[in-house]
Amino acid sequence: MSKVLRKPAPLQRKPPSNQPAAKLRPDSLLAVGICAGLILGIFIVYAQVGHFDFTNFDDPDYVYENVHVQAGLTAASVKWALTAEVVGNWMPVTLLSHILDDQLFGMDSGMHHLVNVLLHMLSSLLLFAVLRRATGALGASAFVAFAFALHPLHVESVAWVAERKDVLSGFFFFLALYAYVRYAESPNWRRYLMVAALFCLGLMSKPMLVTFPFTLLLLDFWPLRRAQFPKTLWEKLPLMALSAGASVVTYFAQTAAISVYPLTRRMENALISYVAYIWQMFWPSRMAVFYPYADSVPVWQPACALAVLLAISALAVFTWRTRPYILTGWLWYLGTLVPVIGLVQVGGQSRADRYTYIPMVGLLWILGWGAADVARNWPRAKPAIAAAAVFSCAACMALSWRQASYWENGATLFQHAVDVTDDNLWARYNLSLCQYLLGSRLMDSGHAAAAIDHLEEALRVRPNYADAHNELGVLFSRMQGHSADAISHFEAAVNLDPKIMQAHRNLGMMLASVAGRESEAIAQLEIAQRMQPDPEVLQTLNRLRGKSGLH
Repeated sequence: MSKVLRKPAPLQRKPPSNQPAAKLRPDSLLAVGICAGLILGIFIVYAQVGHFDFTNFDDPDYVYENVHVQAGLTAASVKWALTAEVVGNWMPVTLLSHILDDQLFGMDSGMHHLVNVLLHMLSSLLLFAVLRRATGALGASAFVAFAFALHPLHVESVAWVAERKDVLSGFFFFLALYAYVRYAESPNWRRYLMVAALFCLGLMSKPMLVTFPFTLLLLDFWPLRRAQFPKTLWEKLPLMALSAGASVVTYFAQTAAISVYPLTRRMENALISYVAYIWQMFWPSRMAVFYPYADSVPVWQPACALAVLLAISALAVFTWRTRPYILTGWLWYLGTLVPVIGLVQVGGQSRADRYTYIPMVGLLWILGWGAADVARNWPRAKPAIAAAAVFSCAACMALSWRQASYWENGATLFQHAVDVTDDNLWARYNLSLCQYLLGSRLMDSGHAAAAIDHLEEALRVRPNYADAHNELGVLFSRMQGHSADAISHFEAAVNLDPKIMQAHRNLGMMLASVAGRESEAIAQLEIAQRMQPDPEVLQTLNRLRGKSGLH
């Protein structure tokens, strides 16, 4: 294929001072309107997160229980960010962004959320700018940008503070793409270094961007049409070296978190996940923060998934000359998902909505330029196609607004996951933990009745939750006429987890006030005293021993 370079638009001469300045072209005005629409749509969906709380899923590790982040922007915290591994990830730029947030906003969770929204907004605008500059197609570029900005599958990346790494790496990814398009227009080493620098920042935000050189090769094929092998391949070697280095660092950082599943099971899950993401793009329902990894699946599921993937791949190959955007978009989707498709399984999830943040762009390209092809071949279909595009984006906006509302706090998030998935023990565990923490907080603030409701809900979700039994015992011990309830919960706590010193202490103290149960009280208090000496416990023990004649 011959090398074709886009020439930059010639500079316009400045009109003489006695003539009126040239007006903006209609397509430029429309582009400004599209950008304003993107900003408005994202604001409508995500303005609500400004009053959302942190969740107890990764947010403690990254932000509100991380002493380095809470220290603010200092030399020590910067050094820590450059060298630390958090939750099995090395991502210094993301950690620095959390530190900067704390420096600016403290632990105001709403502001941390809104920074994510701002980064997503910038990524959406950059995606529109990249596609418009590379293709000149205003309508198709706008559709892809709106669908990317408003799709419910991207809510997890935006509304979850700990997923700052997604929106931040996405921002650098699209910025690097824009820099590459400019480089392709007029190659020189300065522009190439800019691409490499932005790529490095993206890798240090989230190493999932290791496929970036591969996406540049796809852009060379379409829409830039500058693919000239092996020249364009050699051109990417320095970027590939950066990807290889990041892959090695990430592998060793995540070694402890790699889950041991049989290779055949991981391959089956990968095939099913590829198709599941496509289905959810068209029919975004029953989305959850965690999809449990099934122990086994029927053979027909991975077989059908493989058949679907092969059929689409065949279509992309057969139409590569007439409709190159299908092959480019499809390979983009398949390739950018490889690092997170589960062949190297990290964690217990079968898939995750956040993994589609960049891969979905490839599928949206196919839809956008496919619709443009239909409109070009059948002009009468243009109004229907435009109406369908507007309707789909409006539907995405409504669904995303609702999906974002589930991220208000941990309790609403995990309750939704329990509601829309089957046998999700992980979500049930986290829901019980949220209810427990909320109940403890209400207990400390004096709202005993509300605290009891949440702690009992935690036990409904997880009946063997020893800490919740202990907290309920404390609440009932403070209420007149509920001594028996308090003792019952304390007994449940010590039976479920004998290592909870406070449960032994609380049970012993309650039994000490019940006539005829002094010997049981002594036994419990002796256990508590051995676990952690306490003057009050010792004093009560001596009183009970003296009363019963035991020494």
